[in-house]
Amino acid sequence: MRHNVYIYILIMFAVIYAIRVLPLTLVRKQIKNRFLRSFLYYVPYITLAVMTFPAIVEVTQSPIAGAAALVVGIVLAWCGAGLFPVALSCCATVFILELFL
Repeated sequence: MRHNVYIYILIMFAVIYAIRVLPLTLVRKQIKNRFLRSFLYYVPYITLAVMTFPAIVEVTQSPIAGAAALVVGIVLAWCGAGLFPVALSCCATVFILELFL
């Protein structure tokens, strides 16, 4: 049993190492493909959205409070507010709506 744990850790290390090192070693020139550059630019935002959106809707006690916080966050971000004011406003929205719902 103990031997299997080391094999699992070694496989996880190899996969994570390959994901982080292979792009650095294989791509040495500047990427000129417009589509690929656009894709790579938006990957962090998409990843953050995929992790955050289910939490907004499912973690709150009331789905209405989660949806309202989502709308508040989108409006504030669209108007140019920073990350901290948006997060604070969304938390306040959920807190206030869950007090009354």
